[in-house]
Amino acid sequence: MELSLAGRRALVTGAGKGIGRSTVQALHAAGAQVVAVSRTQADLDSLVRECPGVEPVCVDLGDWEATDRALGGVGPVDLLVNNAAVALLQPFLEVTKEACDTSFDVNLRAVIQVSQIVARGLIARGAPGSIVNVSSQASQRALTNHSVYCSTKGALDMLTKVMALELGSHQIRVNALNPTVVMTPMGQANWSDPQKAKTMLDRIPLGKFAEVENVVDTILFLLSDRSSMTTGSTVPVDGGFLAT
Repeated sequence: MELSLAGRRALVTGAGKGIGRSTVQALHAAGAQVVAVSRTQADLDSLVRECPGVEPVCVDLGDWEATDRALGGVGPVDLLVNNAAVALLQPFLEVTKEACDTSFDVNLRAVIQVSQIVARGLIARGAPGSIVNVSSQASQRALTNHSVYCSTKGALDMLTKVMALELGSHQIRVNALNPTVVMTPMGQANWSDPQKAKTMLDRIPLGKFAEVENVVDTILFLLSDRSSMTTGSTVPVDGGFLAT
């Protein structure tokens, strides 16, 4: 399936590691111009060496003013992947103000801010666009010690629907992607304990976690015109977890 992403300009947040980094690499390979946003300069430096031509932007998306300075003049963007997120896990009775503030600032507020910047540019140019918000199966199922994380992702799913509703008349599509555990280096480290992994795998009909390319392939499909009639959706990449 030809996705025809060559020549499009894409912005990816959380681009230094994991899903975000692999998304940048896939978009670059497909011929897109990519703006890669990360808070870690070393990750951006190595990414630019791997993918010459990628435009790096180093900023902490939890800082509204710094984000505005860094991305306010980013120029025309056709495709946006809101991937940056934090997962601060605490039992409900031990949830701190700091965990709430940091989680909602990065996982939700930054999505609003960056999407506003991109959408305003698209509308000013009269151009169509596609936005993909990387959510989680945790938006729709309760997980122990994930009260704040689950809440941010549940809010992200609803934000996706409202964005789709309001931006649709401008031909800007907005969809969310809801993966299960993904075998990024962080995923492998966090789920390396066989007993912990079995607890989750027993709830996944396909009996396995997602590979990074499973998620990236879906992101690229949702960015492309091949999904031109899809907006306001939450798309599971979960091996059937949400069907149980």
